[in-house]
Amino acid sequence: MKRKFVNNLSANTLQLIVNQLSGLVIFYLLSAGLDKNSFGELNLALALMLAIFNILSFGIDQIAIRRLASGENPRTVLSLYLTHVVITGLAFYGLLFIGRSFFPAISSYNIILLIGAGKLMIYFSTPLKQSAIGLERFKLLAYLSVISNIVRACCLVVLAFFHSINLQNVIIIFISGDLLELVVGILLFRSSAKIPLIIRWDKGGYLALIKESLPQFGVVIITSALARFDWIFIGIVLSAVKLAEYSFAYKVFELSTLPLLAIAPLLIPWFTRLFKEAQPDIPKLKLLIRAEMIIAAFTIVLINSCWSPVIDRLTTGKYGLVNQRTIFVLSLCIPLIYFTNFLWTISFAKRRLKMIFTAFAITLAVNIRADVVLIPIYKNEGAAIGYLAGYA
Repeated sequence: MKRKFVNNLSANTLQLIVNQLSGLVIFYLLSAGLDKNSFGELNLALALMLAIFNILSFGIDQIAIRRLASGENPRTVLSLYLTHVVITGLAFYGLLFIGRSFFPAISSYNIILLIGAGKLMIYFSTPLKQSAIGLERFKLLAYLSVISNIVRACCLVVLAFFHSINLQNVIIIFISGDLLELVVGILLFRSSAKIPLIIRWDKGGYLALIKESLPQFGVVIITSALARFDWIFIGIVLSAVKLAEYSFAYKVFELSTLPLLAIAPLLIPWFTRLFKEAQPDIPKLKLLIRAEMIIAAFTIVLINSCWSPVIDRLTTGKYGLVNQRTIFVLSLCIPLIYFTNFLWTISFAKRRLKMIFTAFAITLAVNIRADVVLIPIYKNEGAAIGYLAGYA
């Protein structure tokens, strides 16, 4: 069991490193190659689509992982999950497409529509990734997860070489990468997992799945809003330029939690089995949280000591000094994120979904209230303070 955990951690860590390095290349080339206004508009569209498609999952992704980890029939779980993403994904994008006729004055609506088409492909591929996690097939997950980012990074490097990075080319690359991830993902999953991808309507099974996911659905709405409300609010209330600056700092902040991203998918199946036992191994849990706190503290020191000189040099003065206070406040959230994820995973494994919902609801209420009050006054620093206040 220990060797399997180490192998899974290695595979998951490898895909995260590849994804984060590719993402870093993508993010740097976009921030350097696009003007702040275009970069901000692109990030606003991405924030909206990622938040909406995350909400459309209804929290079924986590429920599917738990069901698979508990030994339920993978064919049944995957079929129900696929049915859900196809129905909700097509319904939402249909409404989004129709909405173009009602909001012709919104200049960035076409960008949102095009980015949404790509994210719809990613949404369709979500059941494959979550099933790989639930089945603890992390090598398969690695292959499924890196396709889109590698394609985007390589294409952007070529465009940068020819000085051809512009918003139109970037959108084409994003859509192509997302579509390729879906197509290749289906082929890899069918050949590796040996589970048929069948969309079959099962009213009773689907309603039972929705009912089970309802408490988690509330958590998904809250976490989606918590993760992207500040981006959307800055883009609407301030400007695309301020969003470009804030999104740069926030992206680096997200990259700083790479160790947590490496271990988090492994914890749900592990904790689910652990808390099935009459006497859970408490010393292992204490050792895990102590290690996480040490990593979090080291990350805070590293980010703030290197920020301005390194970032200003890399972005020719565009995103370093202007974000120094923003990144400082955001970095203070890192230990809180580690600790929150630890407690959330334990509660989820023990099926305490209502308690999770209540905790996240309070967090969201504090964050939104702080954002509405502080962003118009303190701008990006106000958004960072609001994010910290929500976790504190």
